[in-house]
Amino acid sequence: MHHTEIATYAGGCHCGRLRFEVDAPATLEVLDCNCSVCRMTGFLHLIVRASQFRLLQGTDALVEYRFNTGAARHLFCGHCGVKSFYVPRSHPDGYSVNARCLDGVALSALHVVPFDDRDREASMAVLAGRDP
Repeated sequence: MHHTEIATYAGGCHCGRLRFEVDAPATLEVLDCNCSVCRMTGFLHLIVRASQFRLLQGTDALVEYRFNTGAARHLFCGHCGVKSFYVPRSHPDGYSVNARCLDGVALSALHVVPFDDRDREASMAVLAGRDP
């Protein structure tokens, strides 16, 4: 059986009102989605189960934005405007954390996997074989 080492990462928004912890593999694999909102914000998705995510502070600073199907709950800091995590359409029972908002994680240390939203069905089929 293959054992994946789990680490706890801390992160937050730009102004620091939002702070969270996330339990994820020591070697991070993230998705780079080309949909309009992800492309425009540079969001790199670290998708985790809800049990792996803990919002430590800032619930009162959260603002929600929904568009298109309304399934995704885009959450961002109402003070600085940074979206450091949200509830994705692809994993409504979990969270997608922006790897760029994790403390001390270098982009060069990330394994970035493209996610083609224009062929969402095929991209989701590839993800289905993975366990977030």
